[in-house]
Amino acid sequence: MSERRGKKPAWVVEKERGQGARGPERVWLFGHHAVRDALMNPARKRFRLIVTLNAAQKLGDAIAASGMEPEMADARKFPAPLDPQSVHQGAALEVAPLDWGSVSERCAPGDGAPLVLLLDRVTDPHNIGAILRSAEVFGARAVIAPHRHSAPETGALAKSASGALERQPYLRVPNLANAMQALHQMGYVIVGLDGTAELDLDAALQGTRDMPLALALGAEGPGLRELTLKTCDRLARIPAAGEFGSLNVSNAAAIALYAARR
Repeated sequence: MSERRGKKPAWVVEKERGQGARGPERVWLFGHHAVRDALMNPARKRFRLIVTLNAAQKLGDAIAASGMEPEMADARKFPAPLDPQSVHQGAALEVAPLDWGSVSERCAPGDGAPLVLLLDRVTDPHNIGAILRSAEVFGARAVIAPHRHSAPETGALAKSASGALERQPYLRVPNLANAMQALHQMGYVIVGLDGTAELDLDAALQGTRDMPLALALGAEGPGLRELTLKTCDRLARIPAAGEFGSLNVSNAAAIALYAARR
């Protein structure tokens, strides 16, 4: 008898079966912060809540506010179809991804000088989760990324965002260059971060204080693609005091957001 190869873990099989029955539009969020904020978000469509007794006690107010009837579970046999490495803290919530609308709807300038982040091929959910937290802190109108080359809304991303996913618009668009052109048409100045740029960030931000501003960042290593670079109005680098001048993209985003708001 031939040996069976490539057998999938039970949690993967259960997850794929659920997707086959309902379509791939559902996501499992996990962890106290991510689940609490999703329960408290009236815009979030929720389907199934699984909690341990301890998690139910800690999330009691959010569960009551949501009107959901939780499924009680044993922490040793937690039934949600999660990666076994997921630190779920005894709470998992099945949801539909949020719909934040289009770039034109979300980023129309209106009053004030809006700030937007553009992410080019940033695929690590932990990086994007951290970026969403910084974007919320500094009042960014939206975080925009290409649909095919960015991390989708997942439990890992939501946990890294620590609740910011429920409040900070995260728009995944078919084409990033087209989204940048739409921002240009709305009067945005687009500053791309590139380690080889001649201008440092403060110099590149001169004159943008009262203007709609978008900051474009690429993945650590590859950076911004050529078309993205060409579509930017200005390129800037974050000056480094030492020889090692490379920053993680989430750290670079936080610095750039702070500089833009300052």
